[in-house]
Amino acid sequence: MHERRFNPANLERLDNPERRKTLPPEQILRLLPVQPEDTILDAGAGSGYFTIPAARMTEGVVYALDVEPQMLEVLKSRVEEQGLTNVERKEGPLEAIPFADGCVDHVIASMVLHEAEPFTQGAAEISRVLKPGGHLLCLEWEHKVTESGPPPSHRIPSEQMEEALKEAGLEVVHRENPSDAIYLLVARKQ
Repeated sequence: MHERRFNPANLERLDNPERRKTLPPEQILRLLPVQPEDTILDAGAGSGYFTIPAARMTEGVVYALDVEPQMLEVLKSRVEEQGLTNVERKEGPLEAIPFADGCVDHVIASMVLHEAEPFTQGAAEISRVLKPGGHLLCLEWEHKVTESGPPPSHRIPSEQMEEALKEAGLEVVHRENPSDAIYLLVARKQ
């Protein structure tokens, strides 16, 4: 595992009451115009924080992509506990998403683009797999010192992220700051 990647030993950080208060997944997912048959890719799905509520929003497939097999096993258990049948797990890196061009309606990239080497490659891959008119929901750490999260040297300033998304063919249509340490962007593929 390279130094930017999330350590599965810290799994409890991904789903805790404080995070749910700051980043309520169901509320955040409402920013995407999900239709009943839409296909969603949760890139860097981790333990399923966004995968599980996304699977309840669509009858289409929700692909849970993660580079870490241990995270996908945790996700498998959680999906089974919830009785969901439309989640498919896939192992792979954000820099080379193992999907065909233009195959998903929406991509969720929560706190994961800063782990891509380089993050611009991750943004390009997200754009590649999105259908024209598809949307990206991107949550990332603002470039500042905070008590939690990755070191500032691993973080991507929001302005730099917006530029990278634009260069990848995505237009930012919504932006907000759920906290002073986190920014949220919704971008649409041209």
